[in-house]
Amino acid sequence: MSGPLEGIRVLDLSRVLAGPYCAMILGDLGAEVIKIEQPGRGDETRAWGPPFAGGESAYYLCANRNKKSVTLNLHHEEGRRILKDLIRRSDILIENFRAGTMERWGLSYEDLEPIHPGLVYCRISGYGPRGPDRDRPGYDFIIQAESGLMSITGPVEGPPMKVGVAIVDVMAALYAAIAILGALAERQRSGRGQKIEISLFECALASLANVASNYLISGQPPKRYGNAHPNIVPYEAFETSDGYIVIAVGNDRQFRALCEGIGRRELAEDPRFAANPGRVENRDLLIPILRGIFRERTTEEWLSLLLPMGVPAGAVRTIPEALFSPQAQALGMVAEVSHPTAGRIPMVRSPLHLSRTPVRMIQHPPILGEHTQEVLVGLLGYDRETIEQLHARGIV
Repeated sequence: MSGPLEGIRVLDLSRVLAGPYCAMILGDLGAEVIKIEQPGRGDETRAWGPPFAGGESAYYLCANRNKKSVTLNLHHEEGRRILKDLIRRSDILIENFRAGTMERWGLSYEDLEPIHPGLVYCRISGYGPRGPDRDRPGYDFIIQAESGLMSITGPVEGPPMKVGVAIVDVMAALYAAIAILGALAERQRSGRGQKIEISLFECALASLANVASNYLISGQPPKRYGNAHPNIVPYEAFETSDGYIVIAVGNDRQFRALCEGIGRRELAEDPRFAANPGRVENRDLLIPILRGIFRERTTEEWLSLLLPMGVPAGAVRTIPEALFSPQAQALGMVAEVSHPTAGRIPMVRSPLHLSRTPVRMIQHPPILGEHTQEVLVGLLGYDRETIEQLHARGIV
């Protein structure tokens, strides 16, 4: 069964995570994705290891399935001419070169729109097209710092911390994919493509959600709460006799159920704690009481008591425990794909579920330049002799 984006061709000129992850989402949805890489070097993340499998880093493998790899030297005029031929036959272009690079090469949206009015051109940058930081390169870690994310992450009394994954890159990939799909839908009506600008900085600011809103409404700068919540109590992790449990009480009914489950019904009747505003104001009184109670039993014992009562709760799992939990296994979230040098490699499957056109893992993350000849012959009509000459000149 074909995917929902069958017949759509994507040129992925991006590297590292945000752009490649966005292109992979489109590939999971059935688009043909051609990853354009520099000959001999390719995407930097190919070398970001260990661990490696079959010569490819685990980092590279996580963001590049369902793609073909074509090596093309864009520093050479002939390489750029070949790319333009590919662009004419494509629907989407994704790039994250440093500011000014595509303009210098004659590959900006303004250069390409006259030769392909239907092209959806997505540029992913660090800081966007305007402002004093527009020319700075974008790095997830730096953006987490400068967007305020790190200032609200980490222990209350400790240093600011980054999120454990490159969360800004992942969010930018999601925003980019959403914008691309929106542009494709609009193109169905107008017949015209458009330029999309996605910046890591803007995506990080947008992700601040209620924390940003709290500040904009109150004028009070947010502070770190560790694993707690600024607006809801109790909403944090508690140590048990053998690990940690997370309690996420979102309303007063759930708090009453929690008190029933832990055998402390009187806490729900205490006027200081009965309603959420009071619990937020008196968190320094309530939380120590709860901490002492939760240390009395194991995590599983607490879950067996609280979950049937409708209390939102969960165990703090390790990555192996999460990936191979019964729920993850029931959903098939870890699946294998065949790779020419690594054999069978496990990957985290796409979380997208479409009833008629399901996503599929049909193409392993490609070896550098694995599909150069296939694309140049099949799509552009080059003969083998021409490709050999291009290879000899370092263009492919």
